[in-house]
Amino acid sequence: MLEHICQLAREAGDAIMKIYEGEAPLNVSHKSDDSPVTAADIAAHNVIIIGLSALDENTPILSEEAPQSWEIRQHWQRYWLVDPLDGTKEFIKRNGEFTVNIALIERGKPVLGVVYAPVIDVMYSAADGKAWKEEGGHKSQITVQNAHPPLVVVSRSHADSDEELKEYLNQMGEHQTVAVGSSLKFCLVAEGKAQLYPRFGPTNIWDTGAGHAVAIAAGAHVHDWQGHSLDYAPKESFLNPGFRVSIF
Repeated sequence: MLEHICQLAREAGDAIMKIYEGEAPLNVSHKSDDSPVTAADIAAHNVIIIGLSALDENTPILSEEAPQSWEIRQHWQRYWLVDPLDGTKEFIKRNGEFTVNIALIERGKPVLGVVYAPVIDVMYSAADGKAWKEEGGHKSQITVQNAHPPLVVVSRSHADSDEELKEYLNQMGEHQTVAVGSSLKFCLVAEGKAQLYPRFGPTNIWDTGAGHAVAIAAGAHVHDWQGHSLDYAPKESFLNPGFRVSIF
């Protein structure tokens, strides 16, 4: 199953790259919450929906680009959670820091996850309590790593305006920071390059499900600020609470 999902993420990445490289128009528009959506978001969504439906026709799909109503979702025990293009702002800025995110949720927990970064052709994946990184044709298992001072990874789009984050970092003691877009922040903690990703600003469940799966399979913790694991059991709202991804 995991290999099929990785291949599907690559196919979605190929669809994104055709637009990123100018082979098709970008067609930027905005949703009701003012977040951008492009032709690449829709192209990747279509690839993933068709592929998942053929692979697993009995499991429903929740995608950012086709959010199902609460009445439909409320009794779901198992579902696919998809962000076809996570980091649309980074895509528009053309900095390469965007990903394809696909997760399988069972009873509120992300049990399988794939995060694919098409510009750098790096694939992170997780299932059965193990996480991997595939780069340059080489696939290896990844685990969290300690470091001193710790490297803290923060959101590229939100860090400068997040006063709670600034206050949190001021109280942390010695550390280094790096700003990164999309769910790559989860993956940097998972592979041991970073030790902490604190998030105070808003995210939706499709932003975090796949990265969450990779991070916990590599040994990280993903908890809200009250110490509870992020929960993907159906709720009326798609919003997550604030959270931290850490090795401790």
